[in-house]
Amino acid sequence: MRMVKNHRCAALGIAGALVLSAAPRAALADAGGLSFWLPGAFASLTAAPAMPGWAYETIYIHLDQSANAGKNFVIGNRVPGSVVAGLNAHADVLVEGFTYTWAQSVLGGQAAVTFLTAPGNVGVGVDATLTGPRGNTVSGVATDNRNTVSDVFYQGTLKWNQGVNNEMVYIFGNIPSGTYDSSRLANLSFGFTAIDVGGAYTYLNPETGQEFSVLAGVTYNGMNKDLQYQNGIDFHVDWGLSKFVAKNVHVGVAGYYFQQLTGDSGAGAKLGDFKGRVAGIGPQVGFIFPVADGYQGYLNLRGYKDFAAENRPEGWTAWVTFQLSPAAPATTPTKPIVRKY
Repeated sequence: MRMVKNHRCAALGIAGALVLSAAPRAALADAGGLSFWLPGAFASLTAAPAMPGWAYETIYIHLDQSANAGKNFVIGNRVPGSVVAGLNAHADVLVEGFTYTWAQSVLGGQAAVTFLTAPGNVGVGVDATLTGPRGNTVSGVATDNRNTVSDVFYQGTLKWNQGVNNEMVYIFGNIPSGTYDSSRLANLSFGFTAIDVGGAYTYLNPETGQEFSVLAGVTYNGMNKDLQYQNGIDFHVDWGLSKFVAKNVHVGVAGYYFQQLTGDSGAGAKLGDFKGRVAGIGPQVGFIFPVADGYQGYLNLRGYKDFAAENRPEGWTAWVTFQLSPAAPATTPTKPIVRKY
């Protein structure tokens, strides 16, 4: 059983990501209805070790979410702190990333760094009422569709392995790309900087084929100066459970829980101290295959359906991940070599 790194954020997911701002995803919480962390960016094999060297990854993400006209949120649309009612949003994004893993030990563990960015298409529609900070209101339907590019995202990880037990700590953040436009409803970049820190654990037993991973983190969001709006502190948990049904095939389920711990703030936070929450779950399957001498490929497909949403629209997300990375030497023990983002 030999595997490759299955990455961003986001991120971002990743981490996952991953296009963490691919579409507005919250009502009554977070500027633009979005959070920096994209739930579901991590799944199985999160903290398992990796082969040293360079790895390339591409991730296709599709998001489709909506909220009825009874839900309001703050978003930029020419007037800072505009309030809109209702939401329909979709995004198709292609994340491109490179990871380097050091062969040398760092604090007794394995260090790696990842950089990602994502071009894509975002479409957003709101049902009614755009309200400015002075109370002026414009009624009617507003839509926006845009081909653009996300911020640049970075992630640093440090992993340790003790047999079937694997641990990881990480730091994840963004470098603004300059493509944010407060006059547009559709953005792939944020208009502010943020940082996310956390840790993960993976249980991986090559003899039984059983695997379980969980990652937890906290996000601190900077001020969006265009909207005079600062998202609250967010907490998130991503998890995955899978079993190897063949030497190079694993199947299972994955899920997430996202909770805003503190309310939004700033002069543009016209709706007050609201907090968002959502959970999601769905199936996953992964395939490992040889690509070239010394390299292997990994293909992962998974999807999530939201539930238990509070102050957020509900929807679904699909992920297709392909990674090319160094393969484990043929003489290496059969413990899977995995990298996850």
